Amino acid sequence: MKEIERKFLVPNLDFLAKNTYRSFEIHQGYLMELPDRSLRIRIKNSQALLTLKIGKDALIRSEFEYEIPWEEGKDLLKFCPKVLRKIRFAVPHKGHIWEVDIFKDGLEGIVVAEVELETPDQSVELPPWVGEEVTHDPQFLNVNLIKRL
Repeated sequence: MKEIERKFLVPNLDFLAKNTYRSFEIHQGYLMELPDRSLRIRIKNSQALLTLKIGKDALIRSEFEYEIPWEEGKDLLKFCPKVLRKIRFAVPHKGHIWEVDIFKDGLEGIVVAEVELETPDQSVELPPWVGEEVTHDPQFLNVNLIKRL
């Protein structure tokens, strides 16, 4: 399955105070990382997900995601050299659900909003609270952010 995703920095969190959005805490680590692929384990509330991403283009990558038993996910996370923690908010805007990630544990101050698209050239109305687009800046990929911990 193809994942088509644009990513933006969020310079200000005032918009979150104005509404109540669904949120959850995410813990994730990488079991494997190569220049063109990664294997991630993610714990999101009571759900564990194993995700393989393949491709060098941050806009379009192949993504294969599988739910696994929660206990197995917790065990796999122990094999990761580092674990990234973030709070994710699901924010609806003009027909899309934006995922806003507020990073924790040494990555404080980094806030990223992502929106998934159906095609690379799909038009999307940007919310007023997004800033600079960082889709093609590899330093904002989670697989690279975790290296800062």
